Amino acid sequence: MFQINQDNLHLLLPGKISWLVEYLHDDYGSTLQECLDRIDRSKLYKKLSTESTKYWHLGPVDLYEELKMEL
Repeated sequence: MFQINQDNLHLLLPGKISWLVEYLHDDYGSTLQECLDRIDRSKLYKKLSTESTKYWHLGPVDLYEELKMEL
C-alpha cells in the first residue's frame, strides 16, 4: 500500500493546485499566473504541503472553501 509522507507529498499537490487555480480563475477572473501566485502565498498552501496536517486528504471543494475564507 502506498503511504503518503513528507517525501512523496509533492506528487499529490499538482492535482490539488490545478483545481484551486481553476476555481479562482472562474470566480475572480484572475490570470492563471495570478491564481498560482495567490495560492503559493496562502496559508492553505503551507498546510497542504505539510503532510502532518493531512490537508492533502481534503477534496477540492473543501480546500477552495478554506482558501476563500483566507482571501
